[in-house]
Amino acid sequence: MAVSEIQKETFINLLEQIRSHVQLLKKQNKELSRENLKLKSKLDEIQNEQSDIFSSISESERIAMRHKISGLIEKIDTHLEGK
Repeated sequence: MAVSEIQKETFINLLEQIRSHVQLLKKQNKELSRENLKLKSKLDEIQNEQSDIFSSISESERIAMRHKISGLIEKIDTHLEGK
């Protein structure tokens, strides 16, 4: 059974459409990869600029804060044990 010329042409056209679409997707993927790298770089830059809340306070302030938090935890424990 021979394939008609119309079927061959249709197949070739569809194959070309698929190739074109694949090329477009590859191009988009490349562009998105570049954009992703830029965004990752920007995120790293922002994270490096930020500091945690403890790095901006002195050691004595940290100890005082730790003491306050421990006191609050004790009060919560006492309250929960009373129920």
